[in-house]
Amino acid sequence: MVDTNFEIPTSFDPEDQIPRSFDPFAESKDLGTRGTNKEYVHIRVQQRNGKKSWTMIEGLNKDINCEKLLKDLKKEYCCNGTIIHDKELGKVIQLQGDQRKNVSQFLHKADIVKKEQIKVHGF
Repeated sequence: MVDTNFEIPTSFDPEDQIPRSFDPFAESKDLGTRGTNKEYVHIRVQQRNGKKSWTMIEGLNKDINCEKLLKDLKKEYCCNGTIIHDKELGKVIQLQGDQRKNVSQFLHKADIVKKEQIKVHGF
C-alpha cells in the first residue's frame, strides 16, 4: 500500500533548482572582499582543451617580484607562462601544464610562503 499523505512545500523557489556554472575563483573572490585572502596563496589547475591545462598562482604578496618568480619557474620546470593583471585578484601567474605540485614545492623551498599558507585546488 502506498502512503499518499505527503505535504507539498508551499515556499517553492524555482531559482533553487537551476544549476549554476562553476567558478573556480569564487572562493578567493569571497575571501577577497573580507580581506582574509592575503594570508593564502592559491594554486589552481584549469582545463583548456583535451589534455592541455593551465596552472594559476594567485594571492602572492605584493612585495614579491612576479616577473623574476615567473622567470625562475619557467626555467626550473621547462614551461612557458605569463602574468595576468586582474582588477579583483591582482597579479596572477599562469603556467602551461599541471604544475601544482612543482609550484607549491618551489614556493616553500624558496621561502616565499610557508607550507600552511599554500592552498592547492583542482580536479
